[in-house]
Amino acid sequence: MYIDEISILNFKNLKDVQVSFSSRLNCFIGNNGAGKTNLMDAVYYLSFCKSFFNASDQINIMHNEEFFIINGIYNRFNSKEAVSCALQKGQKKLFKRNSKIYNKLADHIGLLPLVMISPSDVNLLLGGSAERRKFMDGVISQYDPNYLDDLIHYNRAVFQRNNLLRQFTSENYFDQELLSVWDSRLIEHGNRIHLKRSRFVKDIIPVFQKYYSFISMENERVGLAHQSDLYNSSFELLLNDNVNRDRALQYTTTGIHKDELLFNIDEYPIKKLGSQGQKKTYLVALKMAQFNFIAEISGMKPILLLDDIFDKLDRNRVEQIIKLVSGDQFGQIFITDTNRSHLDGILKEMASDFRIFNVTSGSIQQIQ
Repeated sequence: MYIDEISILNFKNLKDVQVSFSSRLNCFIGNNGAGKTNLMDAVYYLSFCKSFFNASDQINIMHNEEFFIINGIYNRFNSKEAVSCALQKGQKKLFKRNSKIYNKLADHIGLLPLVMISPSDVNLLLGGSAERRKFMDGVISQYDPNYLDDLIHYNRAVFQRNNLLRQFTSENYFDQELLSVWDSRLIEHGNRIHLKRSRFVKDIIPVFQKYYSFISMENERVGLAHQSDLYNSSFELLLNDNVNRDRALQYTTTGIHKDELLFNIDEYPIKKLGSQGQKKTYLVALKMAQFNFIAEISGMKPILLLDDIFDKLDRNRVEQIIKLVSGDQFGQIFITDTNRSHLDGILKEMASDFRIFNVTSGSIQQIQ
């Protein structure tokens, strides 16, 4: 599966862009702010119905314009797929596959698997636990649509239960039977989510450790662990035991929405003790493991977007990553860099098809 071509109107600083891609390797060279990352984000948008960077769709519309449009043509199982997204200020986003509008954007997730590695991934390490839960949810949702459905229903139940707890306090009463309605929904969807998260982490750990060892040339030992209240007790018992605490604080204090991923290096939190290079290596290895995981389960090699990944890495680690992406385990790859020498190193290792593009002030031109 790969994207053949893309056309973009008014997306961030990309005014009017049409690009045809190699099915294997696409390299984008340009200064910071030229638009390389915006192109990557447009490709990401067509897989996930949203920006990798901006929570608000409206922010992605070019300044002084009223809309943006992204159109992509994909080769999927040897047939053409047309995917498009259009957004006008103040209106609902329209997402189409082969000219047919989706009723639910969730139905599109997983159709065009994709993994993006970006400098902003550092939020996985330095941000709160919600960032790491979002990582788990994003991976599992790409190959399991039932998981995404459970997640939507679970989050809705947490929201309604919290509203009810606040209502109890403001109106000075308590109704256990009414609360149990939302408890049962949390238990139903939460147990399934917990099971799939625990399986995912267990399965991804050895793959992640393999990639980290390769990139670091086995100089460090890393760990990854899933922390959840549900490992220690049943969800029903947790809710019952914490009901007084929930009433006092007016929100649901236990459940899978409190899960955490623990990232360690040499048995210590990498967030506190890891160097910049070690943190970057950790994130690249984690995302490579994500790629491997999705490819095996879905039977499709995801599109791999590598945005400025060589920064803060020493020469040895850069060379190891170049060896990785030059191999045949990956499908279509997009790489951005300000340094042409990194890309030349990859091209020298590869015998397959590639294209190089120059990006300047929102304009993208193929270099012959």
